[in-house]
Amino acid sequence: MAYTLKVCYTIQDITLKGKITMAINWEVKEKSVGELVYTVAGEEWQKAQDKAFKKIASSLTIDGFRKGQAPKAILNKRISAAERQYQAVNDNANAWLLKALEEAGVTPISQPELDVRSIGNDQVEVIYRFAVKPEVKLGDYKGIEYTPENTEVSEDELNAEIDRIRETFAEWVIKEGEAENGDTVNIDYEGFKDGVPFEGGKADGHDLVLGSNSFIPGFEEQLVGAKADDEKELNLKFPEDYFSKDLAGADVVFKVKVNEVKNKQLPEINDEFAKDFNAPGVETVEGLYDLVRGRLADQKKAAADQKEEAELLEKVSAAAEIDIPDVMIQEEEQAMMQQFAQQISQYGISFDQWIKTSGQTAEQFAKGYEEDAKKAVRSRLVLEKIADLENIKADAEEVDKQINELIEQYSFITAENVNEYVDRSLVELDIRNRKALDFIKENAKAVSEENK
Repeated sequence: MAYTLKVCYTIQDITLKGKITMAINWEVKEKSVGELVYTVAGEEWQKAQDKAFKKIASSLTIDGFRKGQAPKAILNKRISAAERQYQAVNDNANAWLLKALEEAGVTPISQPELDVRSIGNDQVEVIYRFAVKPEVKLGDYKGIEYTPENTEVSEDELNAEIDRIRETFAEWVIKEGEAENGDTVNIDYEGFKDGVPFEGGKADGHDLVLGSNSFIPGFEEQLVGAKADDEKELNLKFPEDYFSKDLAGADVVFKVKVNEVKNKQLPEINDEFAKDFNAPGVETVEGLYDLVRGRLADQKKAAADQKEEAELLEKVSAAAEIDIPDVMIQEEEQAMMQQFAQQISQYGISFDQWIKTSGQTAEQFAKGYEEDAKKAVRSRLVLEKIADLENIKADAEEVDKQINELIEQYSFITAENVNEYVDRSLVELDIRNRKALDFIKENAKAVSEENK
């Protein structure tokens, strides 16, 4: 259902000798997209038409006259009123937009679209449509109660982490017998579809942990019981939802040669192992357990803080009324896609390659980010509003510190070129939003303490 969230009129009339020559009307409609109506009339509009007439005339070639030098009576017959009027709009549209934006006190966040509502000899009325930063009406953001999670480390968690550490120090020993789940088999393999090798289906000397489910269903299961030097043909079927359309649901044959079978041997937990862990100050099993317990506690605390922030921000955001323009969602989707492209580029995969193998278009892929993008934009707008209301600032020292951290983090950013890569105002905005989130957390903890 179409509706108008907010209507805000800013009308400015400019008169000359009692006649209105210019009028501006601004109205915000659905999804924070507004219409800025600019009306030009009287002498102002006549001057624009006359100037447009001269511009068109200067480019006309009429037999018997030099270019642009034909009599006005002849030019009037050749240049229609509509032609000069639309030329006047075209010549003045940008200047009118700048003047109208200044008078109305609005700032577009999308490219303005121009439409001519009415046009004639006496006046013209044009409409500029564009999105603006939406109004944010906050709900409760100070009275939220939140109970922090317990971040104590249990004995089961501690022992599980010690076992994980033992896994990292495990040694692989050649096994003479049959391979079992948990063993590693070193294999050469090649996959065939309809008797033809398919791309990406071949490797030599590959270590595969049986039971890891890192290969398609059935592959690892059929290697349980294999021994060194065994050769097998595995008849398998790729999953229907496999990312490669050429292989999704396809029947294939893998020819596999087992080079060796290896068994994992875990080290004993003793003082010698504690020393081998090579952590400062750790010489005994007790010291190792204390170190691991402390690290787990820090990790649980960080995870709990992150969860707390996410849940509090979700509550505050859900209570707010915001009509977010589509352009903000689309820009956030693009930012998320660019971040994803940067991540996969570290593995030598381009975004175009990823899209091709995924069987999606870039537009379909972006659509998958829509809900996350909406959530991110809403949260950001809410934090900005809270920062405004609570007069939360980011001082120059804080901004400088964060920029220096970026210089240290990225080798291509230096003190000399930092302005090319870092927008100081965005850094300031990020700090203000961070402080606004801290403000929400502090209030939530205070409310929780009061209600105990």
